[in-house]
Amino acid sequence: MVFLAITTAGLSDALRLRRDAAVAVWCGSDAISEADYAALNVANVSRFNYPLQAEDDDVIAGAIETIEEHYPSETVWVERCA
Repeated sequence: MVFLAITTAGLSDALRLRRDAAVAVWCGSDAISEADYAALNVANVSRFNYPLQAEDDDVIAGAIETIEEHYPSETVWVERCA
């Protein structure tokens, strides 16, 4: 299983909800700053170098495609923002 967090709150939720560090968490550049990401002392978290929040479906689809390349047999859970 892989979580794709779109917002800062979603990233916090994904990190809290995952059972162990084997569960990957990915997020956009707007979910966590570069400095905070560098200081993050949590395993198996990846940060795209572009934002995902308020982006169109094509950007999210591209992010999911990238995750699927790294985790081809895993389910990807995507945060949906209302």
